[in-house]
Amino acid sequence: IVFYTLGLYFALVFVRRMDVSNLVKLIMFLCTLPPFLITIFRQSVFGFYHPSCEAYNNNFLDLYKISYEAIILIIMLGYLVLPFIKNNFEKTKKSNVIVLGSMFLFLSTFGVTEYIAGTTGNYEINLYSLFLLPLFLIAIVYSVFELDVFNFHILGTHYLVIGLLVLTGGQVFFVSSNADIFLTLVTTIFIIGLSIILFRNLKKESDQRVYIEKINKELEGLIKQRESLVHLVTHKVKGSFTRTKYIFAGILDGTFGEVNADVKKWAQQGLDSDNTGIQTVDLVLNASNLQKGSIKYDMKKMDFKEIVIKAIDNKKGPIEAKGIKIETEFRDGVYDVLGDSLWLKEVVHNFLENSTKYTKQGEIKIVLERVGDKVRFSIKDTGVGITEEDKNNLFTEGGRGRDSVKVNVDSTGYGLYSVKLIMDAHGGKVWAESEGEGKGSTFYAELKAA
Repeated sequence: IVFYTLGLYFALVFVRRMDVSNLVKLIMFLCTLPPFLITIFRQSVFGFYHPSCEAYNNNFLDLYKISYEAIILIIMLGYLVLPFIKNNFEKTKKSNVIVLGSMFLFLSTFGVTEYIAGTTGNYEINLYSLFLLPLFLIAIVYSVFELDVFNFHILGTHYLVIGLLVLTGGQVFFVSSNADIFLTLVTTIFIIGLSIILFRNLKKESDQRVYIEKINKELEGLIKQRESLVHLVTHKVKGSFTRTKYIFAGILDGTFGEVNADVKKWAQQGLDSDNTGIQTVDLVLNASNLQKGSIKYDMKKMDFKEIVIKAIDNKKGPIEAKGIKIETEFRDGVYDVLGDSLWLKEVVHNFLENSTKYTKQGEIKIVLERVGDKVRFSIKDTGVGITEEDKNNLFTEGGRGRDSVKVNVDSTGYGLYSVKLIMDAHGGKVWAESEGEGKGSTFYAELKAA
């Protein structure tokens, strides 16, 4: 009974990774009392049948033992099977299945063979269950060394140091000269001092690991909350923008009747503002999806030069409308890359839009070239430039220049961050160069040639 009780206690602590409550311990203890009391009052056996030397057993004790063992085995089986039923086996640690499975197999076989032996009188069959004991011990050893379920390097160090102290200190009883005794005592004291320092460091390491695991769990929860909040807010905000967008569009196309030129002008401004808002929401949503890897890329061989040319054609009108000159330089070479055209187009569009927004006057130079086995795309502008301080914030989540909002009020810091995530997924890289504030900047995107 005690054997099975300790097995259950071990299983509960092992699976839950924490001790059980005092109430559970009390219940376990009380469950061991009936057979204990029956035994010490000499009621477990009523007598013997001398011809075969078999005992007249206490039937209640036999029934209690069988029922108790069955309940414990059912509890263990529940811990083993429940993760498979709930379809969350991937969350169940491998060690749980190995250790509890081998323990259940050993205990169940032990109980079954014992019952068969008791009912048939063939007591040798009970010995066969012991062959499964090494299997359980192997599972424990595997879990200790391979899965590190018991933080073995800390326990092992404790046992190693204690063993060293016993061996060293024990020499005092086997040496006779005063010099040997003195040296042994000094060595033992020295080892004790080192042990105290070592144990403190191990305790600190263990506490830090527990703290880091706790922080990681909290961080995972916060990330999930943030993702939910981002999607909720963006959904609500985008819905609001969309509704007002259709109202402004209706004013412009005459759905609400004829309006004067001033109203149309204001409606156009409202429509443009709503479109910008929707684009911003999409940008934040894309960044969130790119960050957690929920975007699937359709990687195909394509001509990156065509993507750049089409992007320039789409943006050429707005850029020239600002009085900014566009210069292109496509050097000779093959510009085939492996990638998703939809997302690579976003990279080029983002570079073009940024250069346009942060360049009040001057020109934008677009260069496409082959550098070894790489395809390099760059845009150089004569805009506000980048300070050394701002360079550290570029391509980070929400990162933007200190004074970027003064030039571009719609700046969110998610555009370049999305570009970085896209390029990382394509095995490429992005960076920016600038001689300083007011001296323009150059943005680069580099991909491996197909």
